[in-house]
Amino acid sequence: MTIKADVQIDAKGLACPMPIVRTKKAMVDLVDGQILEVQATDRGSIADLAAWAQSVGHQYIGTIEQEDVLYHYLRKCSNEEIVEASFAQTITNEHLLSLRDGIILDVREEVEYAFGHIVGAKTIPLGELDTRMHELKKEQPIYVICRTGKRSDLAAKKLASAGFDKVYNVLPGMVEWQGELEKKF
Repeated sequence: MTIKADVQIDAKGLACPMPIVRTKKAMVDLVDGQILEVQATDRGSIADLAAWAQSVGHQYIGTIEQEDVLYHYLRKCSNEEIVEASFAQTITNEHLLSLRDGIILDVREEVEYAFGHIVGAKTIPLGELDTRMHELKKEQPIYVICRTGKRSDLAAKKLASAGFDKVYNVLPGMVEWQGELEKKF
């Protein structure tokens, strides 16, 4: 699986602190939600980039190693905190674990989904929902999940506006998911 990123930067051959310096500079030009791929060879960049992202409030998604190159994925976030969503129909992560019917719709970006998603969840990134809504059945319950409940709130509203009435926003989302996860690279 090729993972899509909005922007790629090359930090191969550079040692600390240069991968972080280049990452910080690239993040300034991204908008919230965009994905940055940092290509590095410095093994210390794994811990360095994860710690830097956490310290400034961005999401460190994960790293893939291919032929001695580390591909780090980060998502630009403003101060993305878990907040009460405005879509009326919500369920908790715990309640979702006990359900046996319906479909779990993961509206995070492809790279976020690849690094860990609920087993059996269908992926349609929020930005593709309008053009891929036909893949969903209106009569089936749809449990929409993202990282914190913000994107899933928007997706649930879109689905409800399109005539889907069995739509539920899952709160607080993947940030606190305690169930089984699957990775897909």
